[in-house]
Amino acid sequence: MARKKRYLTATMADGYVKTIGPTAAPFTHFWRIVAVLENGKTEVFWGHSKSSREATGKKAAAAEAARKRGWQSFAFEIVELSEGDPA
Repeated sequence: MARKKRYLTATMADGYVKTIGPTAAPFTHFWRIVAVLENGKTEVFWGHSKSSREATGKKAAAAEAARKRGWQSFAFEIVELSEGDPA
């Protein structure tokens, strides 16, 4: 039997809202990296994961990326997804 499609919403601390869906994937967390590049510009990377542990693992990858790409700094955030209606 097919899984029910649902919409997932992530609300970040700064008020940014990301809606994912419709999806049947078992995502539970949303992660976001806001990187300040060498030239002062900002770049955002984001994704979703199936567990808090998987999302937390992205933090080590972000630190490695910062070192390899020469970012001035970066902020890494994780929030739990909530199920809801599309906006």
